[in-house]
Order: sequence, then C-alpha cells, then structure tokens
Amino acid sequence: MSSAKKMPQFPKPYWRELEMPSFKKLMEDISVDVAIVGAGITGITAAYLLSKEGKKVAILEAGTVLNGTTGHTTAKLTAQHDIIYDELIQHFGEDKAKLYYESHTNAIEFVEKEVKEKQIDCDFSKEDAYLYATTEEYEQKLKTEYQAYQKLGIDGALTDSIPFDISIKNALIMRNQAQYHPLKFLKALLEEAVKSGCFVFEHTTATDIQDDQSDNPKVMTKDGHKVSCRHVIMASHFPFYDKPGLYFARMYASRSYAIGIKTDKSYPGGMYLSADTPSRSIRFTPIEGGTLWIIGGEGHKTGQGINTMKHYEAIEKFAEDICGIQEFSYRWSAQDLITSDKVPYIGPITSERKNIYMATGYKKWGMTTGILAGHLLRDYVLERDNPYMELYSPQRFHADPDVKSIMSANLDVAKHLIKGKVEFVPKDPDDLQAGEGSTVTYEGKRAGAYRDENGKLYVVDTTCTHLGCECEWNEGEKTWDCPCHGSRYSYTGEVIEGPAVKALELLKKE
Repeated sequence: MSSAKKMPQFPKPYWRELEMPSFKKLMEDISVDVAIVGAGITGITAAYLLSKEGKKVAILEAGTVLNGTTGHTTAKLTAQHDIIYDELIQHFGEDKAKLYYESHTNAIEFVEKEVKEKQIDCDFSKEDAYLYATTEEYEQKLKTEYQAYQKLGIDGALTDSIPFDISIKNALIMRNQAQYHPLKFLKALLEEAVKSGCFVFEHTTATDIQDDQSDNPKVMTKDGHKVSCRHVIMASHFPFYDKPGLYFARMYASRSYAIGIKTDKSYPGGMYLSADTPSRSIRFTPIEGGTLWIIGGEGHKTGQGINTMKHYEAIEKFAEDICGIQEFSYRWSAQDLITSDKVPYIGPITSERKNIYMATGYKKWGMTTGILAGHLLRDYVLERDNPYMELYSPQRFHADPDVKSIMSANLDVAKHLIKGKVEFVPKDPDDLQAGEGSTVTYEGKRAGAYRDENGKLYVVDTTCTHLGCECEWNEGEKTWDCPCHGSRYSYTGEVIEGPAVKALELLKKE
C-alpha cells in the first residue's frame, strides 16, 4: 500500500487540535441544583440549557472537557441512522417512528440556530446524507426504507449513482442534513454556561451516588468529596451508577475507526454511508489549506475484533481505491453503545429514582442524539412536558426485539467469560519487544503485559473489574478492552471507558 509508511502512529483527530479551556479539580463538598457527570456533548448541552434557566449546575469530568467520545467522532448531524425507519415502524408504530425523526431534526435545527445567532465559527454546513447499497440484498432494503420515508414524510429520494468510483445498486438520500466541528460549537456553549454560573470540575471522577430515594442524592467522587443536589444527570457515555437498572445487560459496546487524508481530488459534497458490511463512511471537513477527507467504518464489538491495526489498513485501502491518498494525516477510533432495540435510553434511571437521569445508547449518532438528550434532560429537571419522553424512556420494554437481543447479548457475555478463564497463554512477559502488548502467563496465571517504546514493562491483571471477564489487547489503541460489556483500560490499568469504575491491578512495573 503506497501510503502505509506515512501512517502516523498516535495522532490526535483533527478536532483535538483545538485548545480547550481548563478547569480546576473539585477539592471540597459543594451543593447545587443539578450535578452533571460527563463533559461531552450531552453534558455541555444540558448545562448550557439549564444554566440559561437559572439553575445552579456543576459538571464533573473524570478527564478534561470534550476529550472522550465527543472528541473522537466524525461530527455528522443527521437523522439518517442507517436502515432504521422501517424497523422503527414495525416495532414502535408510525407515530413513534415519526417522533424519532422529528427529535433528531429538531437537534440539527437547534445547532443551526445557535450557530447563526451567536456567530459560532464551527464549519457548519448543510449536506445531503446518502445511504448506498452494493448488493442486491441491500438494494431491496433501501427500497423498503424509502417506503418508510414516504410514510413518515421524510424528505428523501432513491438514486442509482454517487460521485465516487464505487459500483452501487442504489442509494437513499435524506436531504438537508448537516455537519460541523463539534468542539468549536460546544466550546461556545460551555463558555456561555460558565458565564451563567455553571461550575466545571476536571480530573474529578464520580464513583457512586448516595441515594436514599429522597430529593437530595449525593454524587461521591474518587477523592472522597461529595456534590449534594436535587438532580443528577449521568452524561458519561456509560452510566457509572448502573446497578438499579442493570443497563450493562441491555446494551453492547461497538468500536469503529476513521482516518483523515488529503487527496488531489475535489470533494463532491454530501455525506455517504454504506448499508452493507463492512461499513464504509465518506465525508469531508474544511481545514486550513484545503479539505480533509474523512473515511471511516469497520465496526465490531469492543474486545472482539481482529488486530485493530487491520481495521485501519482496510479503511486506508478503501480510501486509496476511491480517491488516492496524497497525505495521511490522522487516524482515530470511537466507542459507541447500542441498546437492545437500537433506540437510546434518555430519562430517569428507574421509575423510583425520578431525579437521577441517564443518557446513553446513542449507537453511532451521538452528535445529533446528544443535542436532543440535552433538551430532553432539561425538561425532566424543569418538570416540563416533552413529546419524546416516552419514546426514549429507559423504562420502556418491547418483547420484540428486546428479549431476543438481551438473550443473545448475555449468551455472548457468557461465552467470552468462559473463554477467557480457560484460555492457555504460552507467552511470557520477557518475550515482548518494545512497543508490543499481549496476554501472557505471569506467576502461573493469565495476565496482560505491554513493553513501551523505552523498554519499560507493565503487567496487569486482565480480569475486568466490572464483572470479571478477561480483557483482550487492542493493538491499535494500546489498551485492554473487555469483550463482555466494553470497559477499556490503559496499558497501566487505568479506566478509559465504563462500565468499570475501578482500575485493573498493576502486577508489575519495571
């Protein structure tokens, strides 16, 4: 592959080059109206909206603001969420399928309105979204999906071509979608929230909620401080306080990959996604000195993929085939949570805990869903009616397809739990070369080891601290990933993604 040698090792996504504000760590107990755990798109949108309403808000962020999933995404604002509307009609009915479309359309309109009114320079542009099929099976599925568009009044059309050298059967257009630079936009909202009195605490890890089912829950932090409040919003991708609802058993984690490249070809406009597998995504963003093509895809369950570098290589080959690679600038990956019925969970965590809210399960559409979640959570806190509450309620349950999906997911968990425990690992930590990681046998037991570029060795217990599954090595990101519920850890054992809240045990460092 001509560009393979140019592939950067650990570059930031292009949007991570934006300098973000920094905030102090929580060093004392405080009391607020609303505690928001997580400073991503949902948390910042909710904080912005609630602060404007005069609520005293505090954001608690384990790392730094906008440095999680929101900062590792391809920034599409769209209601075209793969092939979904025919399925929504079948399982929920036309009325709720229409609400799903409307709620995401409203989110796009909110971003457009804020950009215009506040003159936010965030590369916002309206673009048509295309879902294309390369096989006869998906050609028919797109025809059926188009019929769903017509039933729901969605502005769309079928076409037999897209402006790339890809042999397709047909493509389904959803008109008037959008894209933007998420960090530039959310930075502007965050600054407005802070001006309105919102507190932001970085490097402040929430570990538990003291909840006696009263009107005053307390968010507990890793350092022993607490935030007393009337409402808690868990906007931390995976809800860190999950035991009351057992949502980890009702979702699974999926990873996807993207690269940013420059080519001598002009980008033709639009945003493109393959309906078939393996998935492929094509879009662009303006950057200084030209245009960056963003090519993505290759989704798989967390901890269950092939060597993750292979996914980047597959996307690179696809990019080379369709446009040629002049410069290989960036690569990154993201993690998404998918619910059993493919509709997000937004609202009270249980029917008894009406002032503790969650927002998760956005599939791969968090840029739009996170905005609508912020509005929905604002209305829960302010006790306002909202037409989308029932659709996204975490308490909903639909026998079809929920039962089948939950059974399948938990059989998958059991398979990986057993596989990890009985696996024979012949490798020894001393066998590792610089920059190499692997499962190993250490003191007679399965463990995980990584030797960094300077030769320093780190050995961890690979048993996930969530429910005891054995983590697998992720070569592309240099992390330990749990195949059961998607927890991820650094090679030193620190938690990167929940549901785990406790680090892996570091067995050796030399």
